[in-house]
Amino acid sequence: MSAAEVAPAVASPGPSATAAGQARPQRGWALRFLGSELRLIFGRRRNIAGLGVLTVVPVIMAVVVRLSQPEAGDGPDFLSSITDNGLFVALAALGVELGLFLPLAVGTIAGDSVAGEANIGTLRYLLAVPVDRTRLLAVKYAAIVLFSIAATMLVSVVGSVVGVAIFGAGDLTLLSGNQVGFADAVLRVLLATLYLALCFASLGAIGLFVSTLTEQPIGATIAVVIINVLSFILDAIPQLSWLHEWLPTHWWASFGEVLRDPIAWDALGRGLLTAAAYALVFWLAAWARFAGKDVTS
Repeated sequence: MSAAEVAPAVASPGPSATAAGQARPQRGWALRFLGSELRLIFGRRRNIAGLGVLTVVPVIMAVVVRLSQPEAGDGPDFLSSITDNGLFVALAALGVELGLFLPLAVGTIAGDSVAGEANIGTLRYLLAVPVDRTRLLAVKYAAIVLFSIAATMLVSVVGSVVGVAIFGAGDLTLLSGNQVGFADAVLRVLLATLYLALCFASLGAIGLFVSTLTEQPIGATIAVVIINVLSFILDAIPQLSWLHEWLPTHWWASFGEVLRDPIAWDALGRGLLTAAAYALVFWLAAWARFAGKDVTS
């Protein structure tokens, strides 16, 4: 966001204000700052185009499956079950996009969060308003988290709507073999979506840290994508099994555990704990870097 956008939210109260009043941040500053940040994120054409690409994937999957009618066991997880219940389109799309498309979308926003401001020269003026660096970094990350939720939810909603429209709904057969009603099925898809969104938010914290290291947002985005891909590669090497559960992407595929009865909360809990640990460590690393950073542009 630009300094001009945030200036009204943190401007000096005027000559008649007391010194204490001038030093005290105005109430609601964080919410106004966050609102401005979200408008910038969701208002950029490139981000809108990126979200559009994310929504194309579940549509293509539903149409292709409708035309080809794959037999049971064919294709990736959930794909062969799409014809039984349209909600599986959302799950199949999430399974396909968690490897690259959704991490790339989150990495782009995270990489641009601080480096983008420095690149166009607004970071120096933003901090001169003045804006507390810790609060600025907290709002930046809050925007990344909200984008992660919005992007993941968008894929899930589009997949569910298109899937139900093409294949219908009704009872959903779980991976454990028993069936649940449509309302329960929708709740499980929602849980899977939120779980993945929080996992992507932890990747966003890594991107926020990388963004404080450079003034080139494209470079920061590429670095996040490389970290994401490297984690998947390491997770696929059997000889590194001791390392797998500590990788940031290892537990992402556990979103499918919501389709078991009972739900495998142990795997989901471990995944959320790992995501929270990465988010905390890298946000603190970003704070340590940014709090004392000499901003020259």
